[in-house]
Formats: sequence, structure tokens, C-alpha cells
Amino acid sequence: MSSLSEKDRPIVQLLLSTGTCPRCILRFCCVGSQMLYRHPHKDLMKDLQEFLRNSQEKEDTVCLDVVDPPCKRIRLEHGEEGADDLNHNGAIPSAGDGNSATESSAVKVCNVCLGILQEFCEADFVKKVCQKVNSADYQFTSFVFSVSLPPQLSVRESLFEVSVVFAHPETDEECHFLATACPDCFKPAKNKQSVFTRMAVIKALEKIKEEDFLKYFPCPPSSPKNLCDALEIQCNNGAVFVAGRYNKYSRNLPQTPWIIDGERKLESSVEELISEHLMAEFKADSFNFSSSGREDVDVRTLGNGRPFAIELVNPRRIRFTAEEMRRLQQAINDSSDKIQVRDLQLVTREAIGRMKEGEEEKTKTYSALIWTDKAIQREDIAFLDDIKELKLDQKTPLRVLHRRPLAVRCRLIHTMKSEYIDEHHFRLHLKTQAGTYIKEFVHGDFGRTKPNIGSLLNRTADILELDVESVDVDWPPTLAD
Repeated sequence: MSSLSEKDRPIVQLLLSTGTCPRCILRFCCVGSQMLYRHPHKDLMKDLQEFLRNSQEKEDTVCLDVVDPPCKRIRLEHGEEGADDLNHNGAIPSAGDGNSATESSAVKVCNVCLGILQEFCEADFVKKVCQKVNSADYQFTSFVFSVSLPPQLSVRESLFEVSVVFAHPETDEECHFLATACPDCFKPAKNKQSVFTRMAVIKALEKIKEEDFLKYFPCPPSSPKNLCDALEIQCNNGAVFVAGRYNKYSRNLPQTPWIIDGERKLESSVEELISEHLMAEFKADSFNFSSSGREDVDVRTLGNGRPFAIELVNPRRIRFTAEEMRRLQQAINDSSDKIQVRDLQLVTREAIGRMKEGEEEKTKTYSALIWTDKAIQREDIAFLDDIKELKLDQKTPLRVLHRRPLAVRCRLIHTMKSEYIDEHHFRLHLKTQAGTYIKEFVHGDFGRTKPNIGSLLNRTADILELDVESVDVDWPPTLAD
């Protein structure tokens, strides 16, 4: 084995005798050749045995009758149990000593990687992974192969570097001792099935002294009886992001599912009407919907619509042409008369941030149908047209106080234009700072928004209809029809 030198011989000999697999031995000897690790486990074992035999033959050329006794460390640590695995000069039996040594080595589970590098680097497991990927039917151009390893591996890995090893890995004795020695490192966390996470173990290993290991655990450990199992092979694709603008024409449609105390109030939502088509075409597991603001269930969104983005989680299909996206947009629009979408396109995760950038500095245009208790004439509302940059102090509205913190927000009404209808009705067109509560600006919310249309007109005012006429966000890019 050309990647190993004579200085590696004691390491190879010691690790093989303690039950370490060939691939772990190569790692500890700092062998960096990837091709070497791809060789079958049995071939690597034979190569290591041949390496030790050749090294021994070179020593025996000086005096064939004189053999070196096993080192004191090996004799003390192995005792009677290890004697069967060593020949008289401290090396494991070579390939020439018979097939029994090779066969026993092949079934012995590594006491460092718990058999992971023995089992999961072999061709059979690679084929199993490939079959899983093919059956999942994913579209992809590149891939990342990641493995979630047991925390015990971090313990054994770091302790082998100082020749100190923990107890039997089929129990959690290693981790429980760490928890006793470093309780601050192991704290319960949400979405964690166990406190013994890899990061917690690594953190504890940095704090514990080496002598504490020697006090509680023997060196070397016995090999596990069974190989470490792969509990599950999962395939996951990176998220795909779709953006566009939507118009909402119904006054009885929420943006997102309206559920109160577990009971659904309305049968559908903007989010669902759009996402159900995307989910089917992209073959995704789930989705996350976001938009530039939101309208109330009884508010329409007109004009060029409201920008939105949908994150499609773990999609099987990721490649769509511009023509396919146009057909998908048309399918959404044909499915309902309550909404329409435009400029539907694939975007990057980074591009979505532009939808939220400077959100409160953006402007929005509204049209409100207003009722007053006292009769009005055109001249009574004409002064509203002359008001510019009106500053409001808005306490969190009572209607949203259950889900938003109590605060006073300063907002601007940039311009207003009134349109007289009759003695008790007029329409008001407003251009405002994003985040302004328009309904509360009209009726005052029991004095929580000051000033308001009621106080400006010196009479009671209420809002009957509200439409969003434009959301002034220049994203996503407009697409040609």
C-alpha cells in the first residue's frame, strides 16, 4: 500500500488489533487519496495485512530467528482477549496465514465509526441510494450527499486522537457521562428528540479533561455486536421560488386561510387558489406564501395587483420554460373568477428580499367609499384635496390587537382627493405610506387614530368599501404578454 510508510506501521498494527476498520485506519494515517477509500472493504483489509507482512519481512531479513516481543502497551491493554488476534510479533495474522483472519476481520464492527465506513462505502449501499433517488423522480443538475451521524462518533473520533476511547457504543453511556460532567451543554430544545445532539457533544468534549475519561472508561473498547443502521434514506431538493402579482376581486376572500379556534370560516383564500396549481406542477411537499402587505377579507386589490412570492419546498420538478410558466399562469386565472395573477416567474431566494426592502417607505393607493351621519355638500369635503403629508398617530387597531403588539405608529397620508356622491356618501382616493390603517383613519377607532376623517369633518364617518388601487413596489419585473 504505497500511501502508507514505515512510520505508519505501529499505528496500523495497533488499530487493526483493537478492531478498527481499514478506512478509519487510513484516516488516522492521514491518507488523502479518495480512490483508495473506494476499494472494497475486504481488499483494503488484505492490503493492510500485506503492508504489515512486508514490513515484518524487512525486519526479519536481519535475523529470521529473532522476533520482537509485543509492545508493553498492547500486551497490557489486550490481555487474554486480544491474544487470539495477535501473532507472536504483535502483528495481526497476514493473508498468508489463512482465510479465517480475513473472514473474522470482515465481520468485526469498527470500534471508531461503528461500522459506517464498513457498510455505507460499499457498492451495494451506493446502489441502494441510487435506486432511492431514481424512484423519487427528482429533477436536478447537481447534488450534495449528507449524512446525519450518531453523536457517539464525535466522542470516539476525538478520544481516539488521544488514545482514549469510551465504553460500548450500543448504549448511551458515553453521552450520559458527558451530561453528568457538563450539564450546561445538554439542555432541552424545541424540535429536538434528544439532548444528545452532535453540537452539544462537541461542546462537552471541549470542556472535559482527558483524565476524567480514563477514570471511567477502559481503553480500548470492545467492538459493537451490530453494524450501525441507516434508519432512512431521504431525498430533498432545494426550494424553488415563484413570484408574481395578484388581483383580488372578491370581498369575501381572505389572503390566507381564515381559521379561528380550529374552525375554518371561509372555504378558500388567495394563497390556496394560487398555490394549489403550483404545488401540483412542481410536485412539492409544501409551500410558504409571502406578499408585500395584505388586505382584509372584504377589501379588493385592483390595478397592477399585489406582489407575492411562494417558496415551494422539496419540489420534484424544477425546470420550466417561459411558455410553461405562461400556461401555468393561465391555468390559475381560468380556475377562479375571484383572483387573477400576472408576471408569474421563477426567482431566486435573494430576489425575494427586494419585495420586503423599505416596505414602510413604499406608498400605496386606496379608494374608500365613506358614509357620514350628517348631510354633506361638495364644499364640506373639498378642503381634503388640499391636505398634503398629513401625519397620523395610530394605536394598534382593536381589531388586530389580539395578534399585534400595542404600539403607536406614525404614518403619513401623502395626498387625498374627494369625489362627492350624495348627502351621506363620498369616495376618497388616498395615497399613503405603506402600513397605514385606512379603515381606522376613516372612523377613528374610538379615538385611537388621530386625526381621522370623522374629526376632520366634525361628524361621524364610517367606511363602507375599500379597494387597494396600487402597491408601489417595482418587483417582480413586468413580463411581456
